[in-house]
Amino acid sequence: MTTDALVVGSGPNGLAAAVAIAREGFSVTVLEAAGCIGGGTRTAELTLPGVLHDVCSAVHPLGAASPFLRSLPLEDHGLRWRWADVDLAHPLDDGRVGVMRRSLDETAQGLGPDGDAWRRLFGPAARGFDALAGELLRPVQHIPRHPVTMARFGWRAVQPATLVARRLRTDPARALFGGVAAHVMSPLDRPTSAAAGCTLVAAGHHAGWPVAAGGSRSITDALASLLHRHGGRIETGVRVTSLRQLPPSRVTLLDVAPQALVGIAGDRLPGRVRAQLSRWRYGPAAYKVDLAVEGGVPWSAEACRRAGTVHLGGTFEEIVQTEKEVHRGRMPERPFVLVAQQYLADPRRSAGNVHPVWAYAHVPHGYPGDATEAILAQFERFAPGVRERIVARHVRTPREFET
Repeated sequence: MTTDALVVGSGPNGLAAAVAIAREGFSVTVLEAAGCIGGGTRTAELTLPGVLHDVCSAVHPLGAASPFLRSLPLEDHGLRWRWADVDLAHPLDDGRVGVMRRSLDETAQGLGPDGDAWRRLFGPAARGFDALAGELLRPVQHIPRHPVTMARFGWRAVQPATLVARRLRTDPARALFGGVAAHVMSPLDRPTSAAAGCTLVAAGHHAGWPVAAGGSRSITDALASLLHRHGGRIETGVRVTSLRQLPPSRVTLLDVAPQALVGIAGDRLPGRVRAQLSRWRYGPAAYKVDLAVEGGVPWSAEACRRAGTVHLGGTFEEIVQTEKEVHRGRMPERPFVLVAQQYLADPRRSAGNVHPVWAYAHVPHGYPGDATEAILAQFERFAPGVRERIVARHVRTPREFET
């Protein structure tokens, strides 16, 4: 086999790279160790027949806003984005709830006294997100094409999330931002911890927080179909352990984890790069529970019943504390839990009145325990009676995410 380019790994980044190469007229082959492609961008019947769960990635604000993906004719290959009535809801114990919609104005209106502050914080980035995404989704080391846009965004993104949150006064608004900022999986009082929150809120007000119709695997399927149209090839069941086992090619791209890269590339890497990659240490982990819920989750807050994404973490201060505990290696009693209800935007994922509910908690790195009950307790906190509706569940531990 001879080819211009080899791509090891068929996750979305590997497939996107292969598509970019193939569209330029070069031959490209993707090698995947597993029996199916997509990495975490897959969908499967994890609990009951006919109930479709996303295996890992679920909600795609940056996918819908990606300049590269938007430049591809993925709709011709079956990809459709779908939105729930409410993009994101963050309930509090007292019954109040922070709500984010695609519309910046509707979100601000719902946040009451914090509406104007929310507009000032995130409006400029949302309105200029096309240019901003073109900068943020490139390699870190590049010459900005929109330096003014980047500077305006950057001075806020480099701040701790705790500092940005001071501009908001009400608990619902502060918690709403805190839940999004917590996606960074880092202590929220650290510099740059606001970056993920600012980016994802701006993306949400630009393109929403959609899901892929039919499951996240539709993204994988569309990229693979486009790759095949341009003559690319995909081989599954091929585990690459060394560059020496690969046939000659003009370029080889490795869409793998840092430590796997060291194992595969070995002494082909410059010593300084190899040393840096060998020192790579993973941060906090995810403990995932997929639920099949009859009749859906009985949320106390009405907005949560219409939300594609729900964050369960309580107040901003509670989120700050739990994320700090996780980073220190301690499992909090009430972990921060991210919930996706994709079926609200994509009803075909359900089987009759049984609906898929996707959730994961932030847990310490290497956490060996069972976080299922802690996750369900967070559900019960904001949706009393949910346990009685669960007809099946599937658990994926941090270690299982690594394999």
